[in-house]
Amino acid sequence: MLSPADRQVALDIAARAATAPLREGRRWLPEVSTLPADLARPGASFVTLRARGDLLGCIGSLEPRLPLALDIAHNAAAAAFDDPRLPPLSPRDVPVADIHVSVLGPREQISASGPADLERTLRPGTDGLLVESPGHRATFLPSVWEQLGDPTDFVAALWRKAGLVPGSWPAGVRLHRYQVEEFGRALSA
Repeated sequence: MLSPADRQVALDIAARAATAPLREGRRWLPEVSTLPADLARPGASFVTLRARGDLLGCIGSLEPRLPLALDIAHNAAAAAFDDPRLPPLSPRDVPVADIHVSVLGPREQISASGPADLERTLRPGTDGLLVESPGHRATFLPSVWEQLGDPTDFVAALWRKAGLVPGSWPAGVRLHRYQVEEFGRALSA
């Protein structure tokens, strides 16, 4: 768990990385040697941008390959400009946007025999879920429970996102749950 001071640094990094192309004309990354220890360690994150409740972008990583601060910066810029589902962040979005960082905890494999068993295993509001099947992969952060509070709806929507048929149980399906530490603020704060 990050300290309040490290959370503030992480949010400052995310906000600058998300807005640097608009304000500075280029992408920006923090200097790793200046980071607090917990932000210099490898970590995985998702960064979500919203304005007035509408999604502006959400990009993340599931594997801790980079120092957490660099992962956050890359994902913030990608959420702002590279989310293929949405238009890029515009200058008019910045004053009304919020930025949220979700730092992923370790993954835990779930053994389930089918959709109903999986639904009983999940902890609504707490678990993020990753589904992997040959040629298919998708995840939902725990915050998705706010829109899909019923485990049946949550799993069915995740299956659709992964390109799987809801209610099916593909051979070789792998499931992992994870928790996140989520924090946010106004983008222009």
